[in-house]
Amino acid sequence: MIRIHLPSAEAGRLEAHFRSTSDRKLRDRLQIVLMAQRGRAHQDIAADLGVHRKTVTRWLNAYCDGGLPALQPKKAPGKPGHIPVALTDEMRRWVIDGPVKSGLDRANWTHEELADHLRKTRGIQTSRSAVQRFCAKIGIRLYRPTYRYLRGDPAKQAQAQEELADLGKARRPVNSSS
Repeated sequence: MIRIHLPSAEAGRLEAHFRSTSDRKLRDRLQIVLMAQRGRAHQDIAADLGVHRKTVTRWLNAYCDGGLPALQPKKAPGKPGHIPVALTDEMRRWVIDGPVKSGLDRANWTHEELADHLRKTRGIQTSRSAVQRFCAKIGIRLYRPTYRYLRGDPAKQAQAQEELADLGKARRPVNSSS
């Protein structure tokens, strides 16, 4: 059985971190350490948190070996993307030049059209969402047209506001008690 003896400052720091984090996995791991520090048996900690006894031992060992950083959940690496990083400059050039220079009859790129263009020019089969993630990772934002109406004539706006104010004055609430 692993015995944990923490200085009161360290226990206080772990408790403060436990209270402030919203990550459920980290909270459970911190709670394992804190409960073990209070002398609770490993099997009781496992029963209280709904985990296996070996899980309790694993996180106590991790804390003893690496401290608080060892308890931090790590993101799974996932499958590597299909778009090579070597295409970064070329894709950036495509986006800056626009689809017209690439022989398409469109005004702006979409992630789906970039994925299709990658397939046709480079033979890379990928999805719209994969292109979107790749663009975000390398800092490319596709142009999105924005439409805005220019402000109207200030004199006509002032006149309309006066008319609306007069309309509000003309409507007086009718008293139903008469």
